[in-house]
Amino acid sequence: MEFDWNNPPFNLDSSLTLQEIEESFEDAFAIRLLPDSPRFTAQTRFFNLGTSSGGTGIFSVYRTNGKQIRVIHARPFEPEERFFYQRKLDQALA
Repeated sequence: MEFDWNNPPFNLDSSLTLQEIEESFEDAFAIRLLPDSPRFTAQTRFFNLGTSSGGTGIFSVYRTNGKQIRVIHARPFEPEERFFYQRKLDQALA
């Protein structure tokens, strides 16, 4: 899939690069979730928890039309997200 980086709707801080965000979507063990909140029903948004090739855990909120991914927000994992990702990884490898 291609990424739409035209005018990203968030400020990219110095801790992440666009390449790392893209790599987190290519993570074979990435977790993709569809939120069940009515807040997100107007424009379906998804969550991605994945790691870059350098091991940086990245949480992203994104939209997709099936051809392009539009990242709405991305940030490094919080400790709880790291724990959740690691638990799912351990389950997958068990």
